[in-house]
Amino acid sequence: MIVERRVELRFDRRSRDARTHTNLSAVRQDAACLWVAGDETATIERLTETTDAAGDVTCYDGQRSFALADLVELPAGPGEEADIEGLARTDGWLWAVGSHSLKRRRVKAGQPDAKARRRLASVIREENRFILARLPLVTGPDGLPEIVRRDGDRTAAILGGHGDSITDLLEDDPHLAPFLALPGKDNGVDIEGIAAHGDRLYIGLRGPVLRGWAVLIEIRPETHPGLPERLRLRRLDGSALYRTHFLDLGGLGVRDLCPDGDDLLILTGPSMDLDGPVRVVRWRAAATVDAPGIVHAEALEVLGDLPYGNGDDHAEGIAVPAAASGAGTRLLVVYDSPAAERHTPYGGVLADVVVLPGRPGRTPPGAFTL
Repeated sequence: MIVERRVELRFDRRSRDARTHTNLSAVRQDAACLWVAGDETATIERLTETTDAAGDVTCYDGQRSFALADLVELPAGPGEEADIEGLARTDGWLWAVGSHSLKRRRVKAGQPDAKARRRLASVIREENRFILARLPLVTGPDGLPEIVRRDGDRTAAILGGHGDSITDLLEDDPHLAPFLALPGKDNGVDIEGIAAHGDRLYIGLRGPVLRGWAVLIEIRPETHPGLPERLRLRRLDGSALYRTHFLDLGGLGVRDLCPDGDDLLILTGPSMDLDGPVRVVRWRAAATVDAPGIVHAEALEVLGDLPYGNGDDHAEGIAVPAAASGAGTRLLVVYDSPAAERHTPYGGVLADVVVLPGRPGRTPPGAFTL
């Protein structure tokens, strides 16, 4: 895939001080706005497009921040990061998911060997990482979407913190349970993508990768009866609370998910602490599958590779503008640890715009232009 152009995302001083702009982990398009999140805070940011005389998007700015703690009850309170790794939007809701991963302490440059060994033996669990949040969207006075705690009978709600997180669900899973005690960067359970299609949520795992097979979890959350601020999972086919799908992504894990009609676009990358390779893959008609799946490589279309750096430029989020779905779909890609050349003088970073290869019989691109 060739990078067609780059577009600037501008952030305010507070977000720059919090390093949100250099830790982007999720993005989703919403008409003229982008919802983005970083993995070092517990906030969701809204950026709004600026266009030139030809109607082309020149940048996204006018940032507005929404704190998760103002919307839902976080298990560890507002002071701890939520490590948001995925955003999804459907039917007037915005979904946000934490990594659900454990952390192993990093070894810092210049540390004595004994201290480095102690750090490598230290594994941390941060409770705010183990959440899934469903947030109502409304149209604000300025005509732009905004997140609210309550809109009529629609209420912001959360799954997790009460022994009911996605990883709690996996404690007896024959494939994933052995990986729950491992930190995410050690091929442990590590959520890094979410996509919504109707009442279905697809949760993509960066890890574990099982003998080369990546994992998607499919769930159907709903409002808990009598507790509108809580979610629960609806049983699938009257029995299981979730499905697992195993995809042959050539040994790579999932870095993000994005729906494109009934298809699912998958941003793939290494499960471990490596730079690349990074690819975009299409799982055709994923939303029509009504049983746990084994998806072989020949059923997955590799759309192309994305650039990556040496210790930087890690593609973490993808978004498809709704009007551009179809042949020649444009894809917006945001990066964690952006390279120096991506930083702008205005306190922003540059995202990539790529054009995905089209397919005969698909709808031509819409009016959206980046």
